[in-house]
Parts: sequence; structure tokens; C-alpha cells
Amino acid sequence: MNCPFCGHSETKVVDSRDSDAQDAIRRRRECLECGKRFTTYERREDMPLMVVKKDGSTEPFERGKLLRGLVVACAKRPVASSLLEVLIDDIEAELHNAMQYEIPAKQLGDMVLRRLLELDKVAYVRFASVYKEFNDLDSFTSELKKLG
Repeated sequence: MNCPFCGHSETKVVDSRDSDAQDAIRRRRECLECGKRFTTYERREDMPLMVVKKDGSTEPFERGKLLRGLVVACAKRPVASSLLEVLIDDIEAELHNAMQYEIPAKQLGDMVLRRLLELDKVAYVRFASVYKEFNDLDSFTSELKKLG
């Protein structure tokens, strides 16, 4: 493991524990050259998750892409980024535990919305407005009434 600060290749593990979702090992490391500490996550290597799009094409599940969408939905909302990481961890763990490696985009979006609704209703509406592709004010208003 190379130090992200000085690039030195020798580090020592200071602390090691399972992540909250039990799907990774969180390690605190210390560089033997500069002495700075940093965190790494080691995840098991599984079958890659594939997302089946509306048109039938598939693409690899991208954790970063989902996180970016969630960050935009939660902009200026009291939702910690660590909660978004946990949300994605939960979804990935649920899919791996079900041994479901191909997931329709609609099912993935529904999983996200279900969890977002518990976190923040405004973020839910923001994410839903993109995910559900509201075409007019009536469909948007209909979704808002479901929350009320």
C-alpha cells in the first residue's frame, strides 16, 4: 500500500475492523517514511454487479456514479456523506447476499428511493424527479402527495 502523502510503499496497520455493513475491512495505516496516517478499505472481490438499463443494455454498477447522484440530491440538506456511503453499502450488500448480480435500473432506483425516504424527504423528491423522469407538473405533484 503506497502512502497517499509521500508515495512510500511501506506502511504498517495501526487498527483494523469490519465496516458497519460488514462488507469491507477498514484499516488505519501509518506510513513508515513520513509517519502520516490514512484509512483504507478492503472489500471482497465478488462477481461484478451489472445494471440492466431500460433499453436492455447492461453496464457495470458504478458506486461513484450513484454517490454523485445522491450528493446532488442531498445538496444543502442535513445528510452526512457517511450516511450516503452506508446507503450504498446496504444496497450492495443486499444484492450480493441475494446473489443478484444483474439488477434492472428500475429496481436499483427503487432501492435507493426507499432508503432516501428514510433519510430526507427533500432529497427523495430531488432524486425521484430525475430517476422517475417527471414530464409534467401533475406527475411531480402526484409524487409529492404520496409523501404527505
